Amino acid sequence: MSSEKADAGTGKPPMRDALVAAAFQLFLERGYEQTTIDDIVALAGVGRRSFFRYFPSKEDVVFPDHERCLADMTAFLAAGTGDEEPVRRVCDAARLVLRMYAENPTFSVQRYRLTKKVPGLRAYELSVVWRYERALAEYLRRRFAARRDGTLQADVIAAAVVAAHNNALRSWLRSDGQGEANATVDHALAYVQSAFGGTPVPPAGERPEDVVVVVSRRDAPLWRVVQEIESTLGRG
Repeated sequence: MSSEKADAGTGKPPMRDALVAAAFQLFLERGYEQTTIDDIVALAGVGRRSFFRYFPSKEDVVFPDHERCLADMTAFLAAGTGDEEPVRRVCDAARLVLRMYAENPTFSVQRYRLTKKVPGLRAYELSVVWRYERALAEYLRRRFAARRDGTLQADVIAAAVVAAHNNALRSWLRSDGQGEANATVDHALAYVQSAFGGTPVPPAGERPEDVVVVVSRRDAPLWRVVQEIESTLGRG
């Protein structure tokens, strides 16, 4: 849930976290549709006005940190110097979303299971994902402004980053948050960087292949060319 600290001197979680905790307790016990905002505030011990101070709707309490994460992503992209490789930059921005999920795997898995069951939440989640994709695409459009088909490239790459990230993230969530989420997402994003980035990214655990350029006479025998290559690679 939120990374906010407990209220100073009380040992209690902040009101925002208390509302999220109360909501998910009720969602798990009664079901999402059967839980009302009045039920949530009653369990949290606060009034309705306190709920709406933090969350515009019941759907928003299911995704409490996405606004913060979207703001962090936008700030991260804006803070670039302009010298970064653009595709790598948007892949790094997508990792901020992963970090949000990985902060609390138990909560993230519960939300994933709940969202699968409730069509309205799936639609809400899609709208959130679209906002992330739009933020990535807007950054790439600025970076590709001078390119032919720059807007097309930006939109395609942004969609690919989101698709790769979400494929890996959902795989991790389906495993109940077991395993190394970072490695799973890195592997997926490597495909995007390999396809669209300036420098191909080798698969995890593999070194880039050596590339050797040998200048030789056209009529040189093959054995001498091989010998020169081996000598260059230190195998002679």
